[in-house]
Order: sequence, then C-alpha cells, then structure tokens
Amino acid sequence: MLFAGVARINAQTTRIPVILSTDVGNEIDDQWAITYLLLQSRFNVLGIMSAHAPTIAAPAGHTSYRILVDVVENRLGMRKHPPLIEGGDVPLNDAKTPISSPAVRFLIAQSKNFSSENRLTVLMIGAATDVASAILLDPTIIDRIRVVQMGFTNEKGGEEFNVANDVHAVQAILDSNVPLVIGPGDVCRASLSLTYDQAKNMLSARGSIGSWLWEEYQAWYFRYVKPLRVNDFSKSWVIWDDITLAYVLGLTTQHMTPRPRLHDNMTFEQVNTDRVITWITTVDEKTMWSDFLKLVDTYQRIHKIPMRNYGRLTFGMP
Repeated sequence: MLFAGVARINAQTTRIPVILSTDVGNEIDDQWAITYLLLQSRFNVLGIMSAHAPTIAAPAGHTSYRILVDVVENRLGMRKHPPLIEGGDVPLNDAKTPISSPAVRFLIAQSKNFSSENRLTVLMIGAATDVASAILLDPTIIDRIRVVQMGFTNEKGGEEFNVANDVHAVQAILDSNVPLVIGPGDVCRASLSLTYDQAKNMLSARGSIGSWLWEEYQAWYFRYVKPLRVNDFSKSWVIWDDITLAYVLGLTTQHMTPRPRLHDNMTFEQVNTDRVITWITTVDEKTMWSDFLKLVDTYQRIHKIPMRNYGRLTFGMP
C-alpha cells in the first residue's frame, strides 16, 4: 500500500513550480519541509525565502536566512541549489501597507512568468509578511499565484503561531482574491504527530541527514515536550509544515468554504460572499512518510554527506 502510493507520486512527470516561505530557525518542522521539498523531484523549486518569527534572534529575517543557508548547503550538502532569499524582519503595521524586502521583490519577479491558467504555487509555512506585501505592492499577482498555508487551529480560526506572527498579513491575503489553501493545526496534530520512538525509528540510523533531523527532534523534545523529571516519552510532536507539501503532492483531502474575514484576535467573521478558501481535512501520512524516507535514502546513496557534530542545531541559532 505504501509503495503503491509512492509509485503514484513518482509516476507523475509534470514538475510543479513552487516557492517556499519559511521561518526556519523557529522550530524543527521547517527543516523537514525544506529537506522534503528539495529532494522530491516533483517540485520545481524556484526559490526559498526566509521569514521572521519572534523566537528568532533579531534581525529575524536575516537570522532565518543564515539558518536556511546552513540547512541547504551544510546539512543537505547542496552546493548547487535554488536561490535562497532573505525576507522581512518585522510584521506589517496594518493590512494595507506593505513592507518591501528581497523576498517580496523576488516573488513578484518570479510570478511574472505565470498566469491564471498556469499558477506559481507559494508554500507559506511562516509569517505571511512577504507574501502579503507582494500582493499589496502588485495586486495583479493574485492572477499568477496560489498560496498554500499552514495556519490556524481549525476552520473556525483560532490562535496559531504562523498566523499570530503577522495577523495583518493574513488579513491582507484573505481580503484579496488569491486562491488560498489552508492546512490547519488540528489536521496536522491528527496526521503528522510523531512520538519520540517513532522519530527515532525513522531517522536515527539514516545517515547524516537522518542523524541531523533526529538530533534536532531530540533537542526540541527534551526542551519543550517531555515533562521535566518524568520518564514519560509518550507525548508526540507535530511536523506541522509538511501538510503543505502533502497537499501539492495529492496526498490530502480537502473541501471549500466561503472565504471569511479575519479579526485581529484571529477569529473569523463569516460574510456573504461567493469567494472561497480550501481547507485540508486529512493527510495520507503513511504514503508521505514512506516517500520522504525513500528520498532521503536515495539522496544519500548518491551524495556522500559527512557526519557532523550537531551540537549547534538549526533552531534557535544565534
């Protein structure tokens, strides 16, 4: 069953043009998403943009960019890779005023190669600042891109880290007509949670990339998940951001609802509209994890990446 699913992914030959906006350095899930994105040949990755977060040392967009370079060039050993672009450092002041950055300018420029019949997919797994700013600076971009976001608690809204880091930016995106797909936190928890033992079995003996991701999982787990002084490893952690990749690879179910208005407290106001958004409802995580691990194994058979000292991990890096 798993391998049949992987075969379906690999049998599709049309490559999907994507740009990723990531707050890598905030947590551990962005590293998994970047790895999957760059190893899966179904994606035609045009660029990866850093995004700010309050948990990343200021200037946050620049720090996240440095971590992004480390992930791609050192952890994955890629000397040839898509462009890596620095994003903005702070959230928007309101839902009408953009903040320019190299990432914003890059996204607008890349979008001009696309159309409403052939859209560029923008994966948004951090603050929405740069994507919203691109829409505000060049409103015609909504006819050339679609946005796939990891955000919100569920279809009623709710406080969630990515959204909270720039509520005004998400308001701007929702107020526009850009096609929008959202993978909410409740679906991520149900489908993308890994226990300590599951992560260990998946990664610990999987070469330098597996060792890196496993060390990061352990460090995060002992810092934030496992109760202090309690020998309890039953709690899981969620690899949230992979929900966006699963959607693009056809490994989710979803449905459409009317497009709501977002209040500053991250609750929705339902309005009378014919505009819609798409909500992801389930993830075929078995097929997704099988595909991810197969790609990691294949990549490391071809590319010899030396084992490193992982004492300096790629979240919270100064």
